[in-house]
Amino acid sequence: MWLKIIILVLLAAILASLFSGAFFLRDARSSGRLFNALTLRISLTVVVVLLIVWGLWSGQLQWGAPWLH
Repeated sequence: MWLKIIILVLLAAILASLFSGAFFLRDARSSGRLFNALTLRISLTVVVVLLIVWGLWSGQLQWGAPWLH
C-alpha cells in the first residue's frame, strides 16, 4: 500500500513541476529555472518508472486488466 502512495505523491510532484515549468516559460529570463524544472520532472519520472517496475517484479503491484486473467 505504501508503494502506491509514494507513486501518487511522485506523480503529483511531476504535475507541480510541469505547471511550474509552464510558469517559467513565460519569463524569458528564467531559462535556468526552466531547465531545473525539466531536470526535476525527468528525474521524478525515472523514479516513478523504476518504482512501478520494482513493484511489479516484487509482486506488490499487479495488473488489473480483465483480459489478462
